[in-house]
Amino acid sequence: MLSVEYKATGELIPYVNNSRTHSEEQVQQVAASIKEFGFTNPILIDDEGGIIAGHGRLLAAQLCGIAEVPTITLEGLTEAQRKAYVIADNKLALNADWDYEALKLEIETISSDFDITKLGFDDNELANLIDGLEQDAVELKEDSYSSVYNIVVNCTDETHQERVFNELQQKGYECQVQSL
Repeated sequence: MLSVEYKATGELIPYVNNSRTHSEEQVQQVAASIKEFGFTNPILIDDEGGIIAGHGRLLAAQLCGIAEVPTITLEGLTEAQRKAYVIADNKLALNADWDYEALKLEIETISSDFDITKLGFDDNELANLIDGLEQDAVELKEDSYSSVYNIVVNCTDETHQERVFNELQQKGYECQVQSL
């Protein structure tokens, strides 16, 4: 059975080979989330206090001046499992997609009562979500595409590219990402 135990931030040992990085901006976003919602996601540690998941949350807690943080000790992992989970915990979350219609609706629903800049999206992402990319489809003329039926979409940044790619895939189009 998992149990939450509060530990001093100084007792926790960041994993030296953690491949996930945390920018100052992202740590500040996590800190703002902790201030708004509380420390709702415990740091996962091994028997010796080594961090398995939650390096960014620890940095955010330290930024907030929080002396003790909630932890869950994961017992019984082999060394290989522990190292693998450090990676998997981060990567599996990145593999999820957004339902942009539902996300836009939720953001619109809470925007009058909540500071949506605390959601973790940057200004460009919020503008894209609120304004939407859902413009009326333009009927293509036969000569507007090549004989292999390629369409090039120029995106403003990587986030915009990911969003367009995901939306097109959700609509059943076969897509590939190219950086030119």
